[in-house]
Amino acid sequence: MSSRHSKQSHRSGHSSSHRSGGSRHSTTQTTAQLIASLNTHRVNTLTELCRIERVAAESSSEDQILFQEPMTSAWTHYVTSHQLLNELRGLTRNYPICGALLDDAKWRVSNDPNSNRSWNYAWLCLAKIRDDGLIDTYAASEAAKPEMWGGRTPEADEARQLAACFAYEWKEAVTKMLRHWSSPPTITGY
Repeated sequence: MSSRHSKQSHRSGHSSSHRSGGSRHSTTQTTAQLIASLNTHRVNTLTELCRIERVAAESSSEDQILFQEPMTSAWTHYVTSHQLLNELRGLTRNYPICGALLDDAKWRVSNDPNSNRSWNYAWLCLAKIRDDGLIDTYAASEAAKPEMWGGRTPEADEARQLAACFAYEWKEAVTKMLRHWSSPPTITGY
């Protein structure tokens, strides 16, 4: 993790230790508290995990090493505990995103040799959804299901219209979540 993650960590309690004379004990205590919250999964929302990720990125080299495994584990837990899906569904209330789309993204990430470019499983899944065109594929599939139409097979135009509604709302949600990172959380920053 590097200092590429920026300004927003000044809102965290971590930055106050720098203003109080740079107390190393206070910074170590804050680091230990944040790592404990990651290890116990007390923090399991995108916003809070991103906040801690920014604090970690701006911490000392020693603290960055301490953060690596707990941060990686916390992002994995966030995805595998269905919290990512829950947050996506919270952003897609009119047309709830389907779990199969996220399952496909997780499968693609786990089979992508380039997935080692980031410790952040959530970001990798969201980027895979965006970059592999999964939204349009799954929107069309969901919209064509008879259960979306009271058990009947929809007309092609009906299915296309519903798919467009799904796709629009799902793309907005994924885009909103990806905005939490001003630059990709990758080893290279690209």
